[in-house]
Amino acid sequence: MIVIAIIAILAVVVFVALDPLTRFQDARDAQRWSDVTAVLDAAKLDQVDNGGSYVAAISGLTNALYYSIGTCVAGGDAGCTAQVTQAACADLTALATGGKIPIVPMDPSTGTEALTDYYLMKAATGVITIGACDPEGGSAITVSR
Repeated sequence: MIVIAIIAILAVVVFVALDPLTRFQDARDAQRWSDVTAVLDAAKLDQVDNGGSYVAAISGLTNALYYSIGTCVAGGDAGCTAQVTQAACADLTALATGGKIPIVPMDPSTGTEALTDYYLMKAATGVITIGACDPEGGSAITVSR
C-alpha cells in the first residue's frame, strides 16, 4: 500500500511539473506564430512579384480596418477576440492559387476555411498586419511589415 501511495504521489508531482495543458497551448501558439508569418511573407512576396501592388483581396480593403481572413462573405465579425473585425472577410486564397503559400492557414484550435481565426489590417502607408484572433498564451500574436 505504501509503495502504491508513493508511486501515486510521484505520478502527480511529475504530471504537475510537466503541465501538459500549458505545453499544448504553447505548441498551438507556436503554430499561430508560424501561420501569421507565412501569410505575411506570402502577401509581401506577391506584392514584390506584382510591381508593388497587393493581391486584390488586400488592395480592396479599407485602410486601418481589421478583417478576418477567410472565405466568408458575412459573419467575419464573429469570434475574433484580439481585434474588432469587419463583417466581410479578406479572402486570401489567391495567394495559395498563385503559388505564394501552399494553403491559407487556419488556427489549430478553431479555424475553418470560412473563418481561419486570423485577421488582417492594411494601413494607409501600405504596411499590413496579420494576427491571431485567439492566442492562448496571454500575449498577442501579430506581425507587421
